[in-house]
Amino acid sequence: MRNRYLDLLRFLAILRVVTYHVTGYATLTLVFPAMSVMFALAGSLMAASLGRSGIGAIGRRLRRLLPSLWVLAAVFVPAMLLTGLAFSPEVLLWLFPIDDPPANYWGGLALSPIWYLRDYLWFVLASPAALWLFRRAPLPTLAAPYALLVAIEAGVLANPPTVLREFGLYFGAWLLGFAHHDGLLRRMRNRVLLPVAAVLGVAGLAWLFTHTGPRGYDINDIPLGNALWSAAFILVAIGRAPDSAAWVDRLPAFGRAVTVVNRRALTVYLWHMPFVVALTPLVGLVGWSPRDPVGLWLRVGLVLALVGVVTLLVGWVEDVAARRRPELLPGGPRRTVADRAALAPASPAPAGAAGPLVGAGARVPGPRRAADRPAEPGRVAGADRPSRRDVSVGD
Repeated sequence: MRNRYLDLLRFLAILRVVTYHVTGYATLTLVFPAMSVMFALAGSLMAASLGRSGIGAIGRRLRRLLPSLWVLAAVFVPAMLLTGLAFSPEVLLWLFPIDDPPANYWGGLALSPIWYLRDYLWFVLASPAALWLFRRAPLPTLAAPYALLVAIEAGVLANPPTVLREFGLYFGAWLLGFAHHDGLLRRMRNRVLLPVAAVLGVAGLAWLFTHTGPRGYDINDIPLGNALWSAAFILVAIGRAPDSAAWVDRLPAFGRAVTVVNRRALTVYLWHMPFVVALTPLVGLVGWSPRDPVGLWLRVGLVLALVGVVTLLVGWVEDVAARRRPELLPGGPRRTVADRAALAPASPAPAGAAGPLVGAGARVPGPRRAADRPAEPGRVAGADRPSRRDVSVGD
């Protein structure tokens, strides 16, 4: 059973990412640290996969991750090669991005969200060893990424590789996902969890407000403040996640939207930025400045509409990667075996039969001999109405 509250968090995180990339509002990153939340949710899923499949979970995660990237690369890599990108062996990183794949002047911006897949890939590869360590020494393992980030920010580790910096910044959120899956966060009493979250949150905010970046209080420019504030947010938002959120589906349209975005999260994430880049000059042509509120929200609507179109066109790749039945629009009502049996075409009655047509698969009583039961006046022998029976069916 899926936890619709966690689905709602992922839905809000994706919408926040798209809105932020269109508007550039730094406050959005502070109100909802979406990337850390997404890594925490992914870490929880990875722990569950490792519990079910062991080391084979790595292959399963990569199988679900990479095909959507390959579809994107099939469109944009040839376009970049035709507009100035030099062909080199590094182009193959678009197939398996353990490092930033090459891009030309416009592709570097339009495809900038690829860093998320790079980090995700490294975190997946590290997860078997990290989960083993986490379950034997939870606190030291959880503290390690934050200590690494402090060492980088303090200059102890000068000019670290990008991937190492990202481990310090986001792997702590991934490990908090482990803690969520294993029930450690739920078992923490409020008198422990809430003060810890408060200390981390205050420390993160203090660092953010005293170390502003080039875009002000945009947490993407302030790694240590980002990591601490995000940890506090995750402890509360995920550590106190309810078992379910049935109210999400009380409005069918909203529940369907949450399902669609969750099932197409990777497609939406990968494809939204090219539309953001393409629409920025086009909106200016109609007289709105890049910072004009009307122009900004018009771009948000247009980006979401275009992402919706491309999701219909290629989003089914995520179904194939997950070995699900491909759907253009996920989340529709699913028919059970009983529903399909009820809708099956009826078998034709034999010539001369007085009874009605019977649906295929229905149980009907066998014919009774007239000698067993005399026919009543006005009643045809053997025409008794069959009794109704409860039939249990599986999915």
